[in-house]
Amino acid sequence: MYTFWRTAAGTEVDIVVAEGGRLIPLEVKLSATPRPAMARSLTSFQKDLQDRAAPGYVIHPVGVRLPLAPEVTALPFTEL
Repeated sequence: MYTFWRTAAGTEVDIVVAEGGRLIPLEVKLSATPRPAMARSLTSFQKDLQDRAAPGYVIHPVGVRLPLAPEVTALPFTEL
């Protein structure tokens, strides 16, 4: 199942994938330079959903995988 997530305050996650009883939050960015600020909505999602939330990913076009926050990784599109 795929969906998105949005709070009343406007924080949103582009894609949420249900897998193995947990929810994986994904943000899609076109920036070639992933930055920790890109993880904010994912960490908010994880905080709100607690144990139901899995580690999240910022999907981007460049071939670099790197941590952006605890439980959030920048993941190149080619690794999907």
